[in-house]
Amino acid sequence: MNKQPPLDIFADGACSGNPGPGGWGAILRSGSGETMREKEICGGAPATTNNRMELMAVIEALRQLKRPVRARVHTDSQYVQKGISEWIQAWKKRGWKTAGKQAVKNEDLWRLLDAEAARHQLEWIWVKGHAGHVDNERADALARRGMESLRERP
Repeated sequence: MNKQPPLDIFADGACSGNPGPGGWGAILRSGSGETMREKEICGGAPATTNNRMELMAVIEALRQLKRPVRARVHTDSQYVQKGISEWIQAWKKRGWKTAGKQAVKNEDLWRLLDAEAARHQLEWIWVKGHAGHVDNERADALARRGMESLRERP
């Protein structure tokens, strides 16, 4: 595993209607001062949910990483933060069922996130959304840009 200072990932999802058209966005930041580098990514889906877009933001950010890294993943989604750090192991033990024996919603994306996350050493940080956290607000703007990009396509 890489010993460099951790990468910071700020990820967010957005949806107009739930379900409805949605977008995801993320910022990947490494280094500091003059050596700081950032990459912004975003995308969208025509018919989705907010939770799916929150998951996609993190999945797509992790897909950008070409080698294993230490990273801090900042999200305003307790669904994502608790799901990956608390609930997922029990879901897997129960064959992707909840404690109430229901199918885990968004299992396809949880499986993708689990596979991507396994390659890295990740710290999951929840931040309060829409509370002035500069990087969370930027990730939200990227998610909205991803959603808007759907309207620009023919």
